[in-house]
Amino acid sequence: MSDGTPADLFFDAAINLLQRLREEEAEAIESAGTLLADTVESGGRLFAFGAGHSSLAAQDVVYRAGGLALMNLLTVPGVVGVDVTPATLGSALERVDGLASAVLDTSPLRSGDALVIISLSGRNALPVEMAQRARALGIKVIGVTSVAYAAQTTSRHSSGTFLKDHCDLVLDSKIAVGDAELTLDTIPAPFAPASTVVTTALMQAVLATTAATLADRGIEPPLLRSGNVDGGHDWNNRVMDEYGDRIFYRR
Repeated sequence: MSDGTPADLFFDAAINLLQRLREEEAEAIESAGTLLADTVESGGRLFAFGAGHSSLAAQDVVYRAGGLALMNLLTVPGVVGVDVTPATLGSALERVDGLASAVLDTSPLRSGDALVIISLSGRNALPVEMAQRARALGIKVIGVTSVAYAAQTTSRHSSGTFLKDHCDLVLDSKIAVGDAELTLDTIPAPFAPASTVVTTALMQAVLATTAATLADRGIEPPLLRSGNVDGGHDWNNRVMDEYGDRIFYRR
C-alpha cells in the first residue's frame, strides 16, 4: 500500500471509482434514467432488487427522502441483507435454480414495469434467472453489476451466462473482482470494499436523471420529502395517495 493512511487511500479509491462512473457510464446512466421516466409516464411501476450486500443499494432508493415514491423493493425471503440466520443461508439461496421465477410469478410485477437488478458479480443463478424471467414477462430490466466478473469468473447459472447478458441496459460499477480496494503487507487478504458506496451513488445518479427527465416533459416527479421537516408527512401522504396503485411498501 502506498503512502497515506488507510482512510485516505480508501477515500481516494472510492473517489476514483466514482469519477470513472461519471465519465465512462454517463450515457448508460442517461439511458437508464430515461427508461425509468418512460415507465413512469406510461403508467408502469418501478422495482429494485439486490441480494446480500447488493440489497443495500436497492433499499436506499425505496421510501427515501428526496427519492422517487414509485420505487418499490422486490424482496426474496432470506436473501435481503444479513438479517437471516445463519447469514450464509442468503449466499446459498442465490444459487438455487427456480427461486427467481417463483418470486416473480407471485410478485406484483407485470408487463410494462421496470426492474433494476443489482448484483456485483452477476454470476449467481438468482439474478441471472430473475433477469431472464422478467424480460420474458415484458418487464424492462436494468442490470447494475461489475462487468469484470464476466471476464474473470465463471457463471453459476446453468446457462453459463451472467446478469449482463439478460438486460435491456447495463450499468457497470467498475468494481474489481473480489470487492476490496486496499492491500497491506501485514494483512493476508485484500480489504475495504467499495461496492456499496459506488453502487448506491450510481443508483441515485440514475434516479436524479429520472426526476429531471420527467420534469423536462412537464410531469411533476413523484418525490418524497423528509418526514423530519415541517410539512413533510403531508407532502408524502399526498404523493402516496395520488400514486397509491403503484406503491407497494405502504400496503
